[in-house]
Amino acid sequence: MLVIVCYDVNTEDSAGRRRLRRVAKACESRGQRVQKSVFECGLDLAGLEALEHRLLSIVDLETDSLRLYRLSDAKGCEVREYGRFKARDFDAPLVL
Repeated sequence: MLVIVCYDVNTEDSAGRRRLRRVAKACESRGQRVQKSVFECGLDLAGLEALEHRLLSIVDLETDSLRLYRLSDAKGCEVREYGRFKARDFDAPLVL
């Protein structure tokens, strides 16, 4: 399934900047960055739960926000791209 992860981390102090880096690294390990704080991840249910658990252990729910959009049928989902960024096809072979 395709999962969209969006976050906003309060970076007014050094702890917030550290959380921001940790959230970005967690997302980069499971998907591709499509905007500064938006990632597309091709995950199964177990992968989604693992990523969600990891992100919730990082963010401060009092000052930060985290949204996960689960699109169960990526084939039925339409994405229109403009500009230089070209998204990764999660169904394509890993080795070209």
